[in-house]
Amino acid sequence: MQRNATTQHPILLVHGLFGFASIGKLELFHGVKQALRNAGTQVFIPYLSATHCNEVRGEQLLAQIDLVLTRTGASKVNLIGHSQGALAARYAAAKAPQNVASVTSVSGPNHGSELADCLRKALTPGHLPEQVAVAVSTLFVEFLSFISGSPKIPQNAVAALNALTTEGVGAFNAKYPQGLPSTWGGNGEEQVNGVRYYSWSGTLQGSLLDEGLHTLDPLHGFCRGFSRFFTRETEQNDGMVGRFSSHLGTVLRSDYPMDHLDAINQTAGLVRKDIDPIELFVRHAERLKSVGL
Repeated sequence: MQRNATTQHPILLVHGLFGFASIGKLELFHGVKQALRNAGTQVFIPYLSATHCNEVRGEQLLAQIDLVLTRTGASKVNLIGHSQGALAARYAAAKAPQNVASVTSVSGPNHGSELADCLRKALTPGHLPEQVAVAVSTLFVEFLSFISGSPKIPQNAVAALNALTTEGVGAFNAKYPQGLPSTWGGNGEEQVNGVRYYSWSGTLQGSLLDEGLHTLDPLHGFCRGFSRFFTRETEQNDGMVGRFSSHLGTVLRSDYPMDHLDAINQTAGLVRKDIDPIELFVRHAERLKSVGL
């Protein structure tokens, strides 16, 4: 049966760290854009710096929101940000609430990432390990830009890492607290300055042996490995972001059985039987439609 998720305002899918719109037939939000369009939604994917701080990426997003509003004649947009994309979306909504109808965080590090904390400690500023990491990440980003045909825009791997640590996001939150919970693990205000805030995320569950074919997914293997660096949210994380760190606004659910990249359907073709990431996006578009957004 044909779904009806014709939102009043266009949806922008905002990518996170090392993100891109598409490389050939590979889309970062794999299958999500097409599913939303099939359900009647206008969808755009803005291109932001693959590595940079939240404020720089947020300013880039604001400029592209203006382009979408001009192109479509819409008065506002709905922002759905994955990972660091959630922070760029929050920045845009805080700076220009008149242009944003809603912000939805999907596995966003809204209170920082313990993985980023560990990387920051391991990479001593100005020393060889950090310099090597910066060089490698820069080459990787340049390669992504080349094969995806994306425009060249500023990149800064160190700024990106600092922006994702608990300390870095804490400083960001002090300036842009809209939608944040007042208590750890709770819900935030659903509506601030006319902008509605939502979030959802997942956690790694069981052991690798419980995953079936998902065990063969290399991306899932990386997330399982990264999860060992979490101490505050041990066994309550998706490999890159802690469950309660992801909370923003109305928390739809924060323990879906999925890792950080499952959330955007990046599963190397090995989709779990008990979760459909695309369905979560379509269902949310229907939710936004139901409240007039």
